[in-house]
Amino acid sequence: MAVHGVGDFFALDIGTNAVRVVQLAPAGSDGWNLVHFGYAPLDEKIAAASSPEAMRKLGEVIMTAVGQSGIKTKNVVIGLPSSKTFTTVIEVPVMPENELRNTIKYQVDQYIPMAVNEAKVDWALLGTSLHDPKMQEVLIASTSNTYAEERLEFVESLGLNVIAAEPDPLAMIRSLLPSGVADARLIIDVGEQSTDLAITFGDAPRLVRTIPTGLKSLIKAAVQNLNVQEDQARQFILKFGLAPDRLEGQVYRAIEGTLDNFAVELIKSIKFFQTRYPNTPVGGIMLSGFGSVVPGFGEYVSGKTGIQSSLANPWQRVRVSQGDQQQLMTVATEYAAAIGLAQRKTRI
Repeated sequence: MAVHGVGDFFALDIGTNAVRVVQLAPAGSDGWNLVHFGYAPLDEKIAAASSPEAMRKLGEVIMTAVGQSGIKTKNVVIGLPSSKTFTTVIEVPVMPENELRNTIKYQVDQYIPMAVNEAKVDWALLGTSLHDPKMQEVLIASTSNTYAEERLEFVESLGLNVIAAEPDPLAMIRSLLPSGVADARLIIDVGEQSTDLAITFGDAPRLVRTIPTGLKSLIKAAVQNLNVQEDQARQFILKFGLAPDRLEGQVYRAIEGTLDNFAVELIKSIKFFQTRYPNTPVGGIMLSGFGSVVPGFGEYVSGKTGIQSSLANPWQRVRVSQGDQQQLMTVATEYAAAIGLAQRKTRI
């Protein structure tokens, strides 16, 4: 049984093609039990629109997911999509925390792409710099006030109580990164419209960015080059993937140009990290989202980067009953952000 106390909350992930909700209960020092979960498909046109009608429909989809999940608490932590947030890691001289607070307050406009008075900014100290002991690294995440307030008001208008909001890429790191990883890791979470990337070291993100290539980009390339309908292109990619020997390599050749641009961005990110941390090699690549279900994707990424890739598992620290496993089977890989949000230890 979950202990219903002050810390009782659930996670809400509003994606481009589905709404996902999760409630976990801590089990031991680093484990969790799945208490409730819900999943409701979402029309991407509704997800992208902001008209009152679209918001009303989105509200219905959210309450459908919450309703079918059996979640009773009104307290919720919401994810903020990477397209609406900006996350960066900066270096500042080592100083006491009160000084650091002031420094960041007065210098933050140098680091974020919007005016300070129009942004909601959060930061966290990551620790001493990896290449200069006199410096320390600080993670800064920002989103526009307008977006943050609109999202907050919208979710609260559904009768829920928002206790925290966090950028999706930071949440996904929490669920996908295994405990005790000694080296740096590149996490790739491929979504419908875009891909979130994070390079982590010492359990913390050191580089976070978004590439505007997702499953949709591959489907578009396949539709154009194979002369097939969109739903057929999706089936081809999810079934045959990047295997050069399936369908005489036609699917792979059709999407090769889009994939190569994607690989260039991966390599750029790895190079940027290696330049900044020359003594910290990226020891592995972890694939999530569509990156973990498209056949041959891992081999392709490993071949282009020269770094071994493996499938990331957002459920690695969550105990799930056999019945729930059956229900989750087809969508389990989509829960990285939702589980990461649900695994927050604090309410800040």
